[in-house]
Amino acid sequence: MSEKNEQGKRAARDRLVQQRERQKASERRRRTLIVASAVVGVLALAAVVGVIAANSGGKGDKSEAGGPVAAPSGATGKDSLAIRVGADDAPSTLTIWEDFRCPVCAQFENAFRDTIHQLENTGQIKVEYHLATIIDGNLGGSGSLRAANAAACAQDAGKFSAYHDVLYRNQPQETDDAFGDNAKLVELSGKVPGLDTPGFRSCVEDGKHDGWVKKSNTAFQNGGFQGTPTAQLNGESIFPKKGNEPITVANLKKWVAEANKGKKPATVTPTPSGS
Repeated sequence: MSEKNEQGKRAARDRLVQQRERQKASERRRRTLIVASAVVGVLALAAVVGVIAANSGGKGDKSEAGGPVAAPSGATGKDSLAIRVGADDAPSTLTIWEDFRCPVCAQFENAFRDTIHQLENTGQIKVEYHLATIIDGNLGGSGSLRAANAAACAQDAGKFSAYHDVLYRNQPQETDDAFGDNAKLVELSGKVPGLDTPGFRSCVEDGKHDGWVKKSNTAFQNGGFQGTPTAQLNGESIFPKKGNEPITVANLKKWVAEANKGKKPATVTPTPSGS
């Protein structure tokens, strides 16, 4: 009887161990599914219509506006904080707030770059770019600031649009502060014909427009925006959606056509936008 009892106890212990192992395995699978679902959801949101919450912070951004504020050539808008691309008399305005280190900004640019340039080159819209440095604030480093200053230097040379596109086509990983190296920014300027000049290099290395970039970032922080990119068509938010319609290439063209109904497009001479 004693041996049977002992065997019964061992069997009970074995069943308990097995049950606990099954519970642990089930819990591991449940956690894996939760994490996997969250990752898929975030990637889908970012790639299609999303705004990554981490990019909307800026609480840790110590890049307060300070020092001399030298606006780049042709800067427009309130406090001259916008860089305009496209004809001044285009009937609609697309306003974009971006950070050159922001991965969702790069996804936005890669998805809509050609469409935006087409709308610019046919006189349907002008685009006003505002630059922010929130990734520097969230993750540390200076790549957002340094790249924005370099883009402003490119604006001085009349080559903002092309250099802007080069930066996004060559964007490093969000945690890689490669744009914090002025030499890297000068190297990338070689992809824009005629931009790599002594004047451009001096502007980049001296941080000529740092104060202007910091002032622009302060305007972003004070603007109540949810994150980067922020895109508005004639003041109405269109990213990640407009009303109940998600932003797509077809919808962007449709929204611009609706906004321009009955209005004459600007007369422009299309120019290459990239390198």
